Amino acid sequence: MCRACPAKPSRGRNRLAALLAAGFALSGCTAGSLGSTEWFPSVPGFSKVESSSVEGAALATATPVSMEDNCPTVDIRSGAGTLAVATKAQQATANDVRYQLTFTEIARQCALIGSTIKMRVGVQGRAIVGPAGAPSQLEVPLRYAVVREGVEPRTIITKFRRIPVALPPDALNVTFVDIEEDLSFPMPPVNELTAYVVYVGFDEMGDRPERRPPAKKGKAK
Repeated sequence: MCRACPAKPSRGRNRLAALLAAGFALSGCTAGSLGSTEWFPSVPGFSKVESSSVEGAALATATPVSMEDNCPTVDIRSGAGTLAVATKAQQATANDVRYQLTFTEIARQCALIGSTIKMRVGVQGRAIVGPAGAPSQLEVPLRYAVVREGVEPRTIITKFRRIPVALPPDALNVTFVDIEEDLSFPMPPVNELTAYVVYVGFDEMGDRPERRPPAKKGKAK
């Protein structure tokens, strides 16, 4: 688990995820074709594109030789691989789900520019319509974070944005793609680079201020 990555799902979302795992099945969901990286075009000057199915094996561990062999791996942040959006914020049931977001594939490229590593990271995912019916325009909240793992994990750089996704009429699911073109950070010592991981996840609270309970008023004297 990446303790350095921000914005974990709320307690209400955890309850909703448990409901979904207990037997909520979305009708009409069809699996996409994986293994193709046409959605993540290669850019000259970077390493070769490396991708993997989210449901498959993790990306191979890099060996500190070059950017071709040593591009930091990409993984889905623990607890942030799916996001269910419901009509109710609290005590939602499976029937209240409007849509659910999942990842299907991840990819990355690296380039060493002087003493800076520049990474391109892309995700492909799917929005699935739920029983409550999804709106025609969805928002996909994505968080990218480069983390140096270890006894005390440290976030090197993080970026967040909301991706608009149009849902055609009568569609049961739709594929979305996002590519972060510039995750740049200073080149660390070669023996530390293998500890660097890029985490990707859904972050519903990413750009929203945290709601705090109102301050208690003191008793009148």
